[in-house]
Amino acid sequence: MAARMKFICDTERCIDCNGCVTACKNENETPWGVNRRRVVTINDGVPGEHSISVACMHCTDAPCMAVCPVDCFYHTEDGIVLHDKDMCIGCGYCYYACPFGAPQFPETGAFNHRGKMDKCTFCAGGPEPDQSEAEFKKYGRNRVSEGKLPVCAEQCGTKALLGGEANIIADIYRERVETRGYGPELWGWNIAYRPKNGEPIRNKGDGPRENQIQGQYQNQVRKLPT
Repeated sequence: MAARMKFICDTERCIDCNGCVTACKNENETPWGVNRRRVVTINDGVPGEHSISVACMHCTDAPCMAVCPVDCFYHTEDGIVLHDKDMCIGCGYCYYACPFGAPQFPETGAFNHRGKMDKCTFCAGGPEPDQSEAEFKKYGRNRVSEGKLPVCAEQCGTKALLGGEANIIADIYRERVETRGYGPELWGWNIAYRPKNGEPIRNKGDGPRENQIQGQYQNQVRKLPT
């Protein structure tokens, strides 16, 4: 079975540096006003603030593909969602269908006046020959054909943004979660400090968690990266 290429953004690691946004724009030389990737901050400035890097998620059942009236979208063998700009008519249906706001248009306006749609290609180019001048001009650099990761994931300083085969990056993220713990019981005095010898565990949050390395506690250095 062919690999399914996906993105995962670890919100516990994203620091809203926008390095992924800059790297993408620089690598693919996208036009002014078109950002294939952006960073969204939730609860900005208040407790619980988190940031997440968002772009085309290359859905297995892509809604943009379902609504396109000219069928310009297609899946590659790796499950990457690409589109043919020569077929695009600028109707904007994909923009309204995409839950991630991935489709971008160089201009604002009514039907056929927005220009050709542009979006994240997972750095996999388009239908033109790999690494050709025509491909770069329309879709940006084809790093996948060079055996490289998408530039946004490769340049992420905290490795919050992961891109690659779905099973592999899911395993990486799963290991992080199992190491760091999660949920409302993650923080607090009873988790941060070991109960005294002989002292009964008063609630589920006391002491080490089942998903943590044996003998390791919240206030100790982790053996694995989180």
